[in-house]
Amino acid sequence: MILLAIGDVVGQPGMEALRNTLPQLKKEYNVDLTVVNGENAAETGTGLSRGEVKHLFSFGADVITTGNHSFRRPGWEDLFEETEALLRPQNYMNGIPGRGVYIYDKGSYKAAFINLIGQAFMNVPSRSPYDVLDEILNRADADIYIVDFHAESTSEKICLARAFDGKISVLFGTHTHVQTADESVYPGGTGYITDLGMTGPEDSIIGVVPSLAIRKQRYGVPVRFSVQKSTASVCGAVFDIDERSGKCQSVRRFRCPARY
Repeated sequence: MILLAIGDVVGQPGMEALRNTLPQLKKEYNVDLTVVNGENAAETGTGLSRGEVKHLFSFGADVITTGNHSFRRPGWEDLFEETEALLRPQNYMNGIPGRGVYIYDKGSYKAAFINLIGQAFMNVPSRSPYDVLDEILNRADADIYIVDFHAESTSEKICLARAFDGKISVLFGTHTHVQTADESVYPGGTGYITDLGMTGPEDSIIGVVPSLAIRKQRYGVPVRFSVQKSTASVCGAVFDIDERSGKCQSVRRFRCPARY
């Protein structure tokens, strides 16, 4: 089974780049399932609404994951309840609308998509991703387990993947918008990359107009961010997973420039 995982889609440039590029990527890699992190897909660059969700599925996403910006747009309560393949982190505190686990039944195998959020530097009330992932694996009925770990700390991502090596098929990181070069298959058969990278404007600071991000970093004053309008890239990784064993056999990251 070939899994295509797309890094955080940012604003209109990211959406346009994905729309123009995803069909080609799916054909090139002979993709079976596609997961897209869409938490920044709104035109403002934070959150997503019903419109962005509809477009992402129409572009070719089978599952949409999110993160700490899941609930930035009005109407999110209904949106996350009505769309099973739209996930928010499962280890958010109990009582929040939505779900963080989706079982995709392909007939010959079942793939469980799991969305988790990190606890280091995230400033989001959450439960232990270790405990929650244990709970999911103890009760889920699937052959393949795919985890989007939306986290800031590189070591937190590596630790979770290492702790569950051999128990999950894939763990990829999202959130930092910067693609890492550490794609690998761990000894137990778990495919890993610390961050898929960003699907969004290249001439930016993680998707934002550079002057605005610099002003906030340099002076520490409140700044209203805007998404940069520039050439965009689609970033992500392709995982080859054995359907019978659930083990990952190879990982390949990619960065595909596209014109906005």
